Amino acid sequence: MTPIGALEASGLGQAMRQWLWLSPAVETVHIVGIALLFGSIAVLDVRLPGAGRSIPVRPLARHVLPWTAASFLLIVPSGLCLIMAAGLNAALLHTIVFPSVEVWDSEEMRKLGPPPSARFSAAVSLAIWICVIACGRLLAYF
Repeated sequence: MTPIGALEASGLGQAMRQWLWLSPAVETVHIVGIALLFGSIAVLDVRLPGAGRSIPVRPLARHVLPWTAASFLLIVPSGLCLIMAAGLNAALLHTIVFPSVEVWDSEEMRKLGPPPSARFSAAVSLAIWICVIACGRLLAYF
């Protein structure tokens, strides 16, 4: 039996087909998760290239990253490969680029904007998450 066949035959698969409101409820939670995830990521990714320079990056990140983590938990089961690529990109940003945030996010350096590595990471992040959203929505048509 294929993994898809096993999933269709599982109790969860049967419940999704039999319970009138389960499938719409799961899809609603999933879409809310997508909106929260992309919204929280987009806020930080739009700030990194230089928009809203009056807002320091560290407090903004502290504010939006819990929303990112919580919404990530809502939608992990779908788009696993792309989500893993986005997670790797975020891990690289936070281990390689973000440790120096105090230098490039200081008031005097903010005029110059974040370093190219932060800008590149933000662009990659936005592209990956747009692909995740597009692929997730296109699944309904295949």
